[in-house]
Amino acid sequence: MTTLLDVAKKANVSKMTVSRVINHPDKVTDELKQVVYEAMRELDYHPNVIAKALANNSTRIVKLCILEDIDTTEPYYMNLMIGIAKILDLHQYSLQLVTRRNFDIGNCDGYIITGMRINDVEWIKKLKKPVILFGENRYGLDYVDTNNKAGTYLLSQLALKKGYEKLIYIGIDSKESFEYSREAGYLQQVQEKQMIPELHRFGNHSHMSEEFVENNWDNIPKNTAFICASDRLAIGIERGIIRCGGKIPEDFGVTGFDGVFLNQIASPKITTIKQSIIEMGSACGENLLDKIQNAAPQGSLVFEPKISLGGTLRN
Repeated sequence: MTTLLDVAKKANVSKMTVSRVINHPDKVTDELKQVVYEAMRELDYHPNVIAKALANNSTRIVKLCILEDIDTTEPYYMNLMIGIAKILDLHQYSLQLVTRRNFDIGNCDGYIITGMRINDVEWIKKLKKPVILFGENRYGLDYVDTNNKAGTYLLSQLALKKGYEKLIYIGIDSKESFEYSREAGYLQQVQEKQMIPELHRFGNHSHMSEEFVENNWDNIPKNTAFICASDRLAIGIERGIIRCGGKIPEDFGVTGFDGVFLNQIASPKITTIKQSIIEMGSACGENLLDKIQNAAPQGSLVFEPKISLGGTLRN
């Protein structure tokens, strides 16, 4: 049977170095990892992760719990899982996808939870295993997210720079932290420019925002830009304007938020905030593993927003 010492000799490194590559790859250079991994492949060496996990009372499993409905037409959560899995794989952890219904089936070392709503806060706080949330919260739970407020602030600012004279905010009808923050970014820019804010909130469905435009078309002046809390709502606004005979971006502007998929299939493509979902997924994994190993709070990790330009604002 191939041993750790055999791998060390093959890679021309110390036994301790091989152990560090296996157990703490984040503390080893990429070049060194490549040398050791190549030696492991050539010798067909597989670390006994199961035995180590049993000795440490560990499962080497992380559960990703998605508490909201998944739209299978969008790669949003697939990108999130890719980011998480990349980090867990480096540390020889496996990822298990669970829903609210089967959350308690089987053991694990920690949780990454997304889609949390206010009714979930109490039971999540009672979990005995480490938890990282994907999504902003104001309840003291560790999380990773985009700077939502800065995103809508930047889009509102950009729309005004493009010459639109009126800004209407189309929000998600949800009493959640991310929505409050996106709304706050719009309000801050409007207040700075001493403009009158106008806000409307709907469920996150394109047909609702499309119907809003159609039902209020006579009261929407030209030179208006819609700052939408999601790309899904933005698509509805875009369709409504076109259906009513409006011209985008000449007479009306539209911006979204997410930048994962829907902004690309819209026509014209939507100017939006592009979230780095894969990178944020990796950050969730890194923070959870650090929390598992060190039992230390991680706080919030916020990614700064990046504008992805489409054809829904003037050049």
